[in-house]
Amino acid sequence: MISLTDSQKIGMGLTGFGVFFLFFGMILFFDKALLAIGNILFVAGLAFVIGLERTFRFFFQKHKMKATSFFLGGIFVVLIGWPIIGVLLEIYGFFLLFRGFFPVVVGFIRRIPVLGSILNLPFISAYVDKVGESNSMV
Repeated sequence: MISLTDSQKIGMGLTGFGVFFLFFGMILFFDKALLAIGNILFVAGLAFVIGLERTFRFFFQKHKMKATSFFLGGIFVVLIGWPIIGVLLEIYGFFLLFRGFFPVVVGFIRRIPVLGSILNLPFISAYVDKVGESNSMV
């Protein structure tokens, strides 16, 4: 069992609420207020979970500046009132930022009984294998 500090527990809650508000904002036809709240909660939760210094080091690495620009730029665009364009920028930045984690996630999901068998279907496994390969370091 992993031991979490109180600030990490708060961060998990903030991140969870952030993902919920982002999802709910997209379901309600890109509601600006819900997306803005979700963005703020997600980033604040991430800072609480891994710490403020490590968050800055993660986002502002030299080889991740393009991804960070798209992700934070998307958050800014949502906050000024263009939710669809902002979410598209955020999604692109998110995939660029976290592409190093995808092989770990795919490996984990393949070990889950039902989801693993779905990922091993012929037409899905080729795509998942391509996503599971990573040429970049985290």
